[in-house]
Amino acid sequence: MDKPHTYEIRIEGHLTEHWSDWFDGLTIRHDTPGATTLSGSFLDQADLFGVLSKIHALNLVLISVRRGGSDE
Repeated sequence: MDKPHTYEIRIEGHLTEHWSDWFDGLTIRHDTPGATTLSGSFLDQADLFGVLSKIHALNLVLISVRRGGSDE
């Protein structure tokens, strides 16, 4: 990635808003029953993989990762 992009990361389960700081200020939204979407802008692949690593460390189930448009 050469410019910031917005991503939506869906996981199983519900995270409360207090996890937003731990996930670098990403927006936390509860979707369907039993699913949460984390969304926000990522500067580069390392930034994205850092969040995915945190999801893995918490032993959360990853449902999907979707990239939106450029934030420029």
